[in-house]
Amino acid sequence: MILTSKKFDTKKIHSGYKPKDFGYSATVPIFQSVAFDLGNTERADKIVQSELPGAFMYSRVSNPTVDIFEKRINDLDGGVGAVAVASGMAAITYAVLNVAEGGGRIIAPLDIYGASLDEFRTLLPKYNINFDFVENINDFDKIQELISFDTKAIYVESVSNPITNIADISRLAELAHKNKIPLIVDNTFPTPYLFNPIKFGADIVVYSSTKGISGHGNVVSGIVVDGGNFEWTKEKFPQFFEPELVLEKEGRKDSSFVGVFGKRAFNERLRTKYLRLMGAVLNPFTAYLGLLGLETLSERVSKEVLTALKIAQYLESNEHVEKIFHSGLLNTSQSKLVEKYYPNGIGTVFSFKLGGTVENTRKLLNSVKLFTYLPNVGDNRSLIVNPSGTTHREVPENERKKQNISDNLIRLSIGLENADDLIQDLEQAIEQAFKE
Repeated sequence: MILTSKKFDTKKIHSGYKPKDFGYSATVPIFQSVAFDLGNTERADKIVQSELPGAFMYSRVSNPTVDIFEKRINDLDGGVGAVAVASGMAAITYAVLNVAEGGGRIIAPLDIYGASLDEFRTLLPKYNINFDFVENINDFDKIQELISFDTKAIYVESVSNPITNIADISRLAELAHKNKIPLIVDNTFPTPYLFNPIKFGADIVVYSSTKGISGHGNVVSGIVVDGGNFEWTKEKFPQFFEPELVLEKEGRKDSSFVGVFGKRAFNERLRTKYLRLMGAVLNPFTAYLGLLGLETLSERVSKEVLTALKIAQYLESNEHVEKIFHSGLLNTSQSKLVEKYYPNGIGTVFSFKLGGTVENTRKLLNSVKLFTYLPNVGDNRSLIVNPSGTTHREVPENERKKQNISDNLIRLSIGLENADDLIQDLEQAIEQAFKE
């Protein structure tokens, strides 16, 4: 019998790696090397022209360990290529710059990660890349109204941070493509295990692989996956059609990224022009740790999703909790979207609004014993944080309120501890918070 189609749990262990190519090492080696012997001038010529797959020259551009990490994530997502970088914010920044280089507009929701929103509002506009924000990313009429001749993309989070709003990816992709622009999806919260944006029409997927993908709170990394299905046009995206000095070769008529790489133009241009020249390089040891995290991704996330639901259900019954923000509870207007896109759960992160005053919230944060108070998610240990004072502090107060990010909002990232122990920890912390 021939094995024709590998499933997720097989891909997360084997994709992108052939032991026979690496001395038959069962596990991926760490290539802690800056550069690689080119061998001879003929081989060097092929390497610099990207004509020798599996060959490496300099680790700022590509490295064997990092390459395997990229191939594995790409296979899990169903793309044509991936570029790993030094952080999730580098992944977001490079993806946006690669699309909107030279200027233009991008449509995005307001309820996104605070650092992303800060960059979109205060930094990228200085490079003539401006953003049109919507309060509801599923308001398709509003988005269509905002699209203009210089709109370069729609950017969304598949599951929003920290309220867990669900973006209707297939309808957003349809709307984007009708207007000849790509859809960029930050899929950090669900990870490739719970959701595959490319399957539903997304063109570019970004991850902070610091989070659930690595899953142990010990690395900072990011990755961009190119779906390879978007048709770049010369009129709106001229950067992909310009002759490139690094791609020029005798006899080659078209030295542009589209001309040389076709469907992989976005991926190869991001690597060549942004990773190579701006240098947010992922180091090999971090890539190795990311590969280790991938090997247990589905087992970790499956347990964490169930525990998160159990804790959310407990909090629903607590008299001091005013509201739960967990779309996976299926008691919101987004229940049909959850059923459509997330049959295995929306992820391990959710939020709740505590009653009382800000002082009650502070007391709760200071009283937990098992939850760790820090601004990360997707760890194998459970985390707790107040977004208004940490992850979303850059968002103006009036806008935070519109997005339900009050000073009494608490975000949880559920790890691998016993669910009952975590519930008991929250219960005693809430009791301490309201103790007279």
